[in-house]
Amino acid sequence: MFNGRMTLRTAVVALAVAAMIAPACAAHADPTPEELQAQIDKGNREVELVVEQYNKVNGDLEATQAAIAKLRTDLVPLQASMQAARDDADTVAVNAYKTGGNLGTWSLMLGARSTDAFTDRIGTLQQISRSQQRDLAAYGTAKDAFDAEQQRLNGVLATQSQQKIELETRRKKIEGDIARLDELQRKAEAAAAAAKVKPKTTTTPANPGQPPAVSGSAGKAVSYAWAQLGKKYVWGTAGPNTFDCSGLTMMAWKAAGVTLPHNAAQQYQKVRHISRSQLAPGDLVFYNGLGHVGIYIGNNQIIHAPNSRTVVKVAPIDIDSLYGYGRPG
Repeated sequence: MFNGRMTLRTAVVALAVAAMIAPACAAHADPTPEELQAQIDKGNREVELVVEQYNKVNGDLEATQAAIAKLRTDLVPLQASMQAARDDADTVAVNAYKTGGNLGTWSLMLGARSTDAFTDRIGTLQQISRSQQRDLAAYGTAKDAFDAEQQRLNGVLATQSQQKIELETRRKKIEGDIARLDELQRKAEAAAAAAKVKPKTTTTPANPGQPPAVSGSAGKAVSYAWAQLGKKYVWGTAGPNTFDCSGLTMMAWKAAGVTLPHNAAQQYQKVRHISRSQLAPGDLVFYNGLGHVGIYIGNNQIIHAPNSRTVVKVAPIDIDSLYGYGRPG
């Protein structure tokens, strides 16, 4: 009786445990190659958005650095002008002192924060001529100009510091995301091999054929893009040996004499928007909420730099969610 009850109880417990374990085991089943590929595709779309944001901030930083260089150049003559005006003002002060002028407020005058304040203080000096007053006013004007540019320079330097911090933050995120996607790619390839499923190709065919015959500026852009086929994707780059998506389209149209930013969204803002029915070789095709861009080569095909696990390649135009179309030049 005791053994029978224990046997029955043991069986019930075993069934209950099995019921709890079975769903857990099913829940932890390895993802299929298709599921892994879906994760990779989703990750690629997310990463390319961050890469394009990085490119924008990097472009902004370059513009900031150019502005800093210009401001520093502009400050040189302003500082010289201010020093010359101050020397003239010092001469006025010395002469006024020799002739008995009241210089009790001279130090206050040189500390005036605006031209108006400086001019007002000129009236506190006695026995100075109108020409001497002009010399003093000239110093105030030169000092104002110098101080204004110096303040602008300090503001731009602060912006630069913030942009550098933002770039570093985005760089770390991109590198972490790419490492995660690389690991997913390895898992997908292993799972595909185990299931004998052919994985998505990540390389350009060895001989994709001949480049389309296109004339004019568009032809130069298409020819440049075609010449880059097979080159490695590296985010944030624009040749000559590696490219990201907007780096490729930027350089392709640079070869045609047209300047575009290194950012898909900014390129879209700069080009003339057209419809799909108007597409011609050389036009740009935008995807994924302006996170990706390629160059149209005709026959419903583009050349683009897809992601870090592949190369510059020819692809169907409908590779991703389309955003719009644009014509540079």
